[in-house]
Amino acid sequence: MDFFSAEFFTGLISIIIIDLVLAGDNAIVIGLAARNLPKEKQKQVIWLGTAGAILMRLLATLAVVWLLKIPGLLLIGGILLIWIAYKLLTEEKDHDVKAGENMWAAIRTIVIADTVMGLDNVLAVAGAAHNNYLLVIIGLLITVPIVVWGSTLFLRLMEKFPALITIGSAVLAFTAAKMIVDEKFLQPFFKESILYEYGFIVLVILGVVLVGKWVKSKKKTVANPG
Repeated sequence: MDFFSAEFFTGLISIIIIDLVLAGDNAIVIGLAARNLPKEKQKQVIWLGTAGAILMRLLATLAVVWLLKIPGLLLIGGILLIWIAYKLLTEEKDHDVKAGENMWAAIRTIVIADTVMGLDNVLAVAGAAHNNYLLVIIGLLITVPIVVWGSTLFLRLMEKFPALITIGSAVLAFTAAKMIVDEKFLQPFFKESILYEYGFIVLVILGVVLVGKWVKSKKKTVANPG
């Protein structure tokens, strides 16, 4: 992938959207973990906890980028990402995180919770980066201000404009489909015709979005039968 190429910018835009949709939600962990601490310590905990969480996410993402080079793992990662995209549309996320009783307990909670909750983000960013470590680093640099400042704002926007979640899910589905298409042992089939490659990508995006929205509407109907 060449620097400043169309593929580079497509990957970067995908990573930005993925970070906004997934990392913004994970950022709520920080506020919940630090909520019982004195005001003067909360800012310090937020910065230290964020630094630890970002470091863990950087190491995890770089490891996944390397692992995705192993034959077959792009296909597995793509299938997992399709599931994540579907779940983004159909499930409400749980933010029940225990508040830390002291500064270091809060920092530990932030790092561990963000690492566990950020697995979807790690896989999605690694897939969108297409083996480009620079894109991974840029993506994480974009994540930092979102995690520290923008979480509650973006969550409110997603609540007010549900279409943002649909767009995020579609981008995840696109990333998943690209991962599957780029799997080496499947390339002879997909490269046989451009219709196979782009037809599959469109099919995955439409399938995730349409099925996800249908399931979501059915859940609302069951929850509110009147």
